[in-house]
Amino acid sequence: MVAPAKAARKTRPKMAAENKWQLPPLTMVRAFEATGRMGTMRKAADDISVSHTVVSRHVRNLEAWIDRKLVITSPRGVVLTKDGELFFSTVSKAFQMIGNAALELRSPEQWPTLRIWCTPGLATRWLIPRWSILERALPGNEIVLRAMDQLSNFANADADLVIGFGDLQDLPDGAVPLVQPRIFPVVSQEWVRKNGLPATIAELAELPLIHEESRQRWTAWFAAAGVKLSRPLTGPRLWDANLRLDAVLAGQGIALDTSVTTTEEIAKGRLVELFNTDIRLGGYYLVAPRNGWDDPLVSRLRQWFEINIRATELETKKRRSDRVASAISSRSN
Repeated sequence: MVAPAKAARKTRPKMAAENKWQLPPLTMVRAFEATGRMGTMRKAADDISVSHTVVSRHVRNLEAWIDRKLVITSPRGVVLTKDGELFFSTVSKAFQMIGNAALELRSPEQWPTLRIWCTPGLATRWLIPRWSILERALPGNEIVLRAMDQLSNFANADADLVIGFGDLQDLPDGAVPLVQPRIFPVVSQEWVRKNGLPATIAELAELPLIHEESRQRWTAWFAAAGVKLSRPLTGPRLWDANLRLDAVLAGQGIALDTSVTTTEEIAKGRLVELFNTDIRLGGYYLVAPRNGWDDPLVSRLRQWFEINIRATELETKKRRSDRVASAISSRSN
């Protein structure tokens, strides 16, 4: 009866040693994860508070340790290889799980409050349907959302992060670009049943168009589509993005919206995208107060938005490709 016990004691250290060498040094993995998330090694260095040289060395050492090429450097930043994308997807989730586990150990009295200001359309149409996912990604935090169409000056600590929409070439101080989605005309199925589909983009100018605070977006969209308007546009100005989309869903006309905020309505068949265009007028961006990106929770919140909104863009792109392929197949049959 004694021999088996001795044998068991001998096997445990061996198994521990084997598991130890299956795990790469976490300093290397952390540098790689930051590089993949930030897009450049210099930004990754700022994100994890080390030098650019250290990040570069860690990434090279990790590639040697794994014996796989993970990143390709270029003057514009880094591009993940297929192996790099696979590894990044896994380690980014692992780091998020570690952070979540650490926060869960904190008592409710220690839970910090994260205040988010977000453009109304994105807040209602995209963020709210994903609210439970956001809460699971940031456990142990009280998250407060305000649908705001203006920037905070952060002077009164009324916001920790602001999601805005505008020209990505002229961002506010402290802002980072998030995504530049397609923008296109949408109309309800009810409106299509009553009126049919317009034959050309130019014909849209003669149909009931719905605007926000001004008619500039439609004017810019027509210009980008190569249509020269013969007269000023008309139609109601509803100011709020949600009012505009609700009017479209009620069959009141045609509006411009983004591939991010309409993806669910189009997938459910409630909205129809008119024409097959690829026009991008501005984009979503994140703004934090001065030194706000140094806060680990704000940084994690930023990472969550980057990962999930880009996933929505990829999903929308796939659905669009499937619709185009289906339409081509129908015509050929």
